[in-house]
Amino acid sequence: MTIIDVRIIRLPHGHDLPLPSYQSALAAGADLIAAVTQDAPITIQPGARALVPTGIAIALPAGTEAQVRPRSGLAMKQGLTVLNAPGTIDADYRGEVQVLLINHGSESVAITRGMRIAQLVIAPIMQAMFQEATTLDETQRGAGGFGSTGG
Repeated sequence: MTIIDVRIIRLPHGHDLPLPSYQSALAAGADLIAAVTQDAPITIQPGARALVPTGIAIALPAGTEAQVRPRSGLAMKQGLTVLNAPGTIDADYRGEVQVLLINHGSESVAITRGMRIAQLVIAPIMQAMFQEATTLDETQRGAGGFGSTGG
């Protein structure tokens, strides 16, 4: 396991909330917390989506990204997931980390202040040098797509 430093600032509306944290020693994702106001939770109706603030901004090292992923418990129990999963936070982004949630469940879900809403996974990245070609290497699969391998 590699440990890296990620600088983080609490924005004014997240001043009293905990920073992202790992819930077990070998967890890949750190929990992100909802920074909605105490007296105005965000209610997400079935089939609806909402952009939820976390009250933090981060500075990732070059060569990394942060992936915003769903929490499995919320997905299983309430049908709540991250709409653009995984959402990508680039190393040069300095704005607030926000989570785009969608409710695939059958009942409305209230997002309250301090609720753990998603996971943040830090991952290495590579950038490609795209080179135009006239042919591609042959493979056994070839151009077979969507279900072509028997699934």
